[in-house]
Amino acid sequence: MDTTKAKPFQISKRSVWEAWKLVKANAGSAGVDEESLKGFEANLKDNLYKLWNRLSSGSYYPPPVKGVAIPKKSGGQRMLGIPCVGDRVAQTVVKLTFEPIVEKIFLPDSYGYRPDKSAHDAISVTRQRYWRYDWVIEFDIKGLFDNIRHDLLLKAIRRHTDCKWVILYLERWLKAPMLLPDGSMKARDKGTPQGGVVSPVLSNLFLHYVFDRWMLANHAGSPWCRYADDGLELHPEKTKIVYCKDSARKENHPVKEFAFLGYTFRSRTAMNQYTKKVFNGFQPAVSREALKSMRKQVKYEWKLHTRSESNLRELAERYNPVIRGWIQYYGKFYITELNGLANCLNLRLVKWARRKYKSLKIHKQRAYEWLISVFRANPVLFEYWKVFKLC
Repeated sequence: MDTTKAKPFQISKRSVWEAWKLVKANAGSAGVDEESLKGFEANLKDNLYKLWNRLSSGSYYPPPVKGVAIPKKSGGQRMLGIPCVGDRVAQTVVKLTFEPIVEKIFLPDSYGYRPDKSAHDAISVTRQRYWRYDWVIEFDIKGLFDNIRHDLLLKAIRRHTDCKWVILYLERWLKAPMLLPDGSMKARDKGTPQGGVVSPVLSNLFLHYVFDRWMLANHAGSPWCRYADDGLELHPEKTKIVYCKDSARKENHPVKEFAFLGYTFRSRTAMNQYTKKVFNGFQPAVSREALKSMRKQVKYEWKLHTRSESNLRELAERYNPVIRGWIQYYGKFYITELNGLANCLNLRLVKWARRKYKSLKIHKQRAYEWLISVFRANPVLFEYWKVFKLC
């Protein structure tokens, strides 16, 4: 007997299995039930069956999300809402059904949280547009995940699907409370938790109507680029008019740079690849804030120089995945601006060598020469050595 046919909602067991594989691949921490991915997987068959059974019968009610405060680069804190592992699987089941429906209606200049679109794509198209336009309005829209109106969002959801179980569970997730770090329970009548699996596609759907479509209707001749990482209300300190200063643009304006997705766009020295002439171009490179954050992590969080119990190869294996990620993201444009990070890493390794080897303890220059000899013998040991050579 096919038990799926006896359920009010036709949700396949296969979709639950596919959702689990995606959740496992994305990793993540435990929710309010403190159950880890490993703990959930220990009884995987039963857990997935129970989840499918409840989803299919309409009896699935999401548990509260776990509120976790994380620092914002601009100061203050952002509250993430971390769902339980099982709830992440359930949300993924719904996302796999709902996202392809609304993806068809999203506009090309919406880049955040979308399949086959990346932050690099948004930075690249922004870079290309400043070759054609002298001015840009930089705006930061704050508070999106906390302030989305449920009634308007549900109206948009119903406009694009009549699937009863998709609508039912999306509404339940919108209303699920948040367990705050102090132990209190916060009810939600607006917003969608930042950290939820379905939150990104829901935020994109909301902004599709309140911003994207509005721009298309009222400012069709003005190109825009949106990466939906925050926002509903314009941030007064982060909204400004910027002059795209370069060699060909001579006007004077107090604001000549802006930050976008960890990159700073401003006038930089460049060379024409055909004529070899040097000029100033309006170009993106890793932002000062991002570079400062990476150096801070190397110095104070990794404490690399204190790991005397490890050898160099073990250090490389430990830190290369993170360094590789930094280079792949921040080195996409104007990679030479990461030189400061490379210098920071080298100085940490020199300090590590002076602590580990008695012969190098009081001779900083000798320790640096030793590191150069290691580089020459194995120039690909550390990821950043492949780009920034030691000499």
